[in-house]
Amino acid sequence: MRYKQWKIAHPAPEGRGRLEAAGVPSLLAAVLSARGVTEPEQARKLLAPGEEPLLDPMLLRDMDRAVSRVLRALETGESIAVYGDYDVDGITATCLLTDCLTRLGGRVQPYIPDRLEEGYGLNQEAVSHLAGRGVTLIVTVDCGITAAREVEFARTLGIDVVVTDHHECKQALPQAAAVVDPHRPDCPYPFKGLAGVGVALKLAMAAAGPRRAAAVFRAYADLAAVGTVADVMPMTGENRTIVQTGLAALAHPRRVGLAQLMEEAGLGDKPVTSVSIGYTLAPRINAAGRMGQANLAAELLLTQDPGRAAALAQELCALNRERQAIECDIFQECVQRLERRPQSGVILLSDGHWHQGVVGIVASRLTERYACPAFMVCLDQGMGKGSCRSWGGVNLFELLSRCQDLLEGFGGHALAAGFTVKEENLEPLERRLRQLVLEERAGEEPPSQLEIDAAVLPQELTVEAVEALDALEPCGAGNPRPVLALTGAHVISAAQVGRGRHLKLRLEARGVPLDAIFFSVDGNELGLAPGCRVDVAFYPQINDFRGVRSVQLQVVDLRHALTRAQLEHSIYEKYRRGEHLSPDEAQSLLPSRAEFACLWRYLERQCAGQSCVEDTLARIAQKSARSGGQTERPNRTLVCLEVMEERGLITMEHQSGRVQITLHRLEHKVDLNASAILKKLREAMQET
Repeated sequence: MRYKQWKIAHPAPEGRGRLEAAGVPSLLAAVLSARGVTEPEQARKLLAPGEEPLLDPMLLRDMDRAVSRVLRALETGESIAVYGDYDVDGITATCLLTDCLTRLGGRVQPYIPDRLEEGYGLNQEAVSHLAGRGVTLIVTVDCGITAAREVEFARTLGIDVVVTDHHECKQALPQAAAVVDPHRPDCPYPFKGLAGVGVALKLAMAAAGPRRAAAVFRAYADLAAVGTVADVMPMTGENRTIVQTGLAALAHPRRVGLAQLMEEAGLGDKPVTSVSIGYTLAPRINAAGRMGQANLAAELLLTQDPGRAAALAQELCALNRERQAIECDIFQECVQRLERRPQSGVILLSDGHWHQGVVGIVASRLTERYACPAFMVCLDQGMGKGSCRSWGGVNLFELLSRCQDLLEGFGGHALAAGFTVKEENLEPLERRLRQLVLEERAGEEPPSQLEIDAAVLPQELTVEAVEALDALEPCGAGNPRPVLALTGAHVISAAQVGRGRHLKLRLEARGVPLDAIFFSVDGNELGLAPGCRVDVAFYPQINDFRGVRSVQLQVVDLRHALTRAQLEHSIYEKYRRGEHLSPDEAQSLLPSRAEFACLWRYLERQCAGQSCVEDTLARIAQKSARSGGQTERPNRTLVCLEVMEERGLITMEHQSGRVQITLHRLEHKVDLNASAILKKLREAMQET
């Protein structure tokens, strides 16, 4: 199991019924109602494409100053550099603003630093290089918010800098011509979730002016959608409009580079969703930056030459395959090191031979496998460049802020960040990080928990029902891809595919055969064998093979299925720990009047002539059920005993695995329905 706990939501029956009556397909209605969307009007607003209004770009602090400086450069013919980042967000932002300002009449050149040679963000060598090429205005995209020294250096060379970024801010902002970042403490912009490419799009729209802003938005929504999805931005607010509009444009791509990349990646005749961006397009664009060749991806997105676009698309796909092989090797090495020397709370690993461009992805995989934040450091001549990924709500930017006395520099988001550190400070950094994470969690490591939208029957997983879930697009943070659960499925076969990196499963549930794929998993570690029963948490998807469309399960997690007795006991343990019970779980524990009567009669017979009954709870449950002709439900018997003790009918003393039950023969009648335990179970049953 990747997750220690599965939290399966339960669709609100009444709300689900209202949605279905309004024409929402049943499976989609189940997911929506489980997420609290129970009214048809709520559903319409969520599912209607492109209806979230776009905010005025001028609401962003300093946007007026940024537009003024850019327009002056356009009017006077200055040489402008758009300086970006080497990830997908930065590459798409660089291409968007370069193309837009060029079409507005500017002399514009894109600049993306080499990840391996220059590292992240604005650097003085690049600024000097651009000054030598006559640049007098640098506009940063997806970077620059922490580049105070570099901005000041640019000023000494006669270069103005307009910063556009979306990363977290430090206390002191760069003294630039303008600093546009929704995360500025003094920025009134209502929506804080824009990607770097989203901020660049806002600048493009503002520079084009109110009359042309809508046309600019439509022209560049495709690039903005790719960057926003790839950077895992919240899929709420105006990001939904940006991505929905961009997905519609990508259905018939007019940008030759994107069209060729989609064809080369096998998306040519398939619908484009946030999933296909995140798992197919983005990794190929990202591979160029990770392998130190981000300019290839930028050229692909900017070229007008179909032949050149085709060659570049092939090269990006080849780079992605190379990246995958390197990533796999580093990941396996990390797993072996952690098996020899386990780390708890936080993972921090370092090496002098790792590929700097790949360790961020490895950090992501380690967080998923070990359910804790991961920090990967590439060492070179006593200095380390680190990439980290979050887990369990840990804010990495705040965490690194509290370690800055041990760092040479840092920046990023709550969920992903980068830093530089001297090799001699690695051990104290690891101790500090672990201490801070444990303090935040009050010394305890929270169990990793998988949020599941609904448990389903295999008969519900039709092609039509799964296709209807596409109405939730675009999916992402704040509007996650639906996760469903199937319980008690039998494994028919399991085989490693994709050069042994993935596990392909053939399952059968209630007579329905199903195909499943579990990415980045070794089947030998799961202990699966034909015939064993499993519970599967999965993303439902459509597999199109040679024109035949069928439902496939993309496995998120898998666990061996509990027997009925184990399942009932696990529910009882949840109840004992005071955890929230679903209506079905509460009902499974609620005893009937007949069960109370049966147990009481049994205890009376056993106590005849003696003061108490002494036995194991399991045997008491078994014997009382048999004596009264009841179905044996041990956990209900335990609840019966607790209610009887609460109402003063019995006293229980536990010792050495046995329980001693003493009956109190009261003169007055006892109302069991007044029991607080029963009231709590009934209330849980009524929850929607």
